[in-house]
Amino acid sequence: MSREDILVLLRKEEGFLSGQELSRRLGLSRAAVWKTVDALRREGYEIEARTGLGYRLAAAPDAMTVPEIRSFLGETAVVGRELRCFAELDSTNNYAKTLAQTGAPDGTAVIADSQTAGRGRMERSFQSPKGQGIYLSVLLRPALPPDRLPPVTALAGVAVCGAVEQVCGLRPGLKWPNDPVLEGKKLCGILTEVSLEAETGRLQSMVLGIGINVLQKPEDFPPEVREVAISLLQVLGRPVSRPRLTAALLEELDRAYAALLAGDLSVYQAAYRRDCVNLGKRVQLLPFGGGARETAEAVGVDEAFNLIVRGEDGALRTVRSGEVSVRGLWGYTE
Repeated sequence: MSREDILVLLRKEEGFLSGQELSRRLGLSRAAVWKTVDALRREGYEIEARTGLGYRLAAAPDAMTVPEIRSFLGETAVVGRELRCFAELDSTNNYAKTLAQTGAPDGTAVIADSQTAGRGRMERSFQSPKGQGIYLSVLLRPALPPDRLPPVTALAGVAVCGAVEQVCGLRPGLKWPNDPVLEGKKLCGILTEVSLEAETGRLQSMVLGIGINVLQKPEDFPPEVREVAISLLQVLGRPVSRPRLTAALLEELDRAYAALLAGDLSVYQAAYRRDCVNLGKRVQLLPFGGGARETAEAVGVDEAFNLIVRGEDGALRTVRSGEVSVRGLWGYTE
């Protein structure tokens, strides 16, 4: 733990912290402090050393590691209390589902710097290049009946918007049912997978996967998604710390999970309705499995986060995310 402890102390100090003071606070020898500092430097941390003054953390790498994420992460009740970080996985959702079978605790978060087989809804591929995005899955074990689970993905969308606002100072919109968007393009993908006991229908586990485009430039997106995808770097014109944004996301997810367990989603329903970019606009309804497209006006979101639309005949109806996909008339959201 001395490595993480030294990082915490150096982050808290505005100036230099002497090797003697580090030794005293951590109960380590001066030689052990020097070795740990040297190891941190090899990992990409810029640690300045001055005779008579000590050490100062000048810069940290944008590393998706437990120490970096923990350095920004506040206290959480469930989500993120256990972190598993990897340089590469085929899919964080796949790994989290494996952890579920081995008894990993509620709220365990799996994070990868890259994915070789990232997935979105409808088995679509989710591009997950190294060093450019946040690829995160959370294992959840809510003691709830299945009919209380459908809002989870919408809650995650609101959590993403809150984390981006906290770290970047701008709030994404939400394209129904669960896509955070900026400038009319997709910023994030969310995929929820549920495991139920066959005999009873009781929930065994739930895996919530989230992928956020953070540092991609336009040319980093494949041609087939370039027109509908966007990153925070493109919008802000400056890089964003992925560990800091990951920590903010875990905190937001922890609050959303607490609301789900408590059965009070009113705050999230209000936030979703405020952020939904489809409301008041004409949209296309694209039935899954084929069928004719319909044009309707999106007029509301009900308490279960289903979309209320007014059809061409003026009648209101409710559509669910498992039934249709929604697009704007002229593009991804518009």
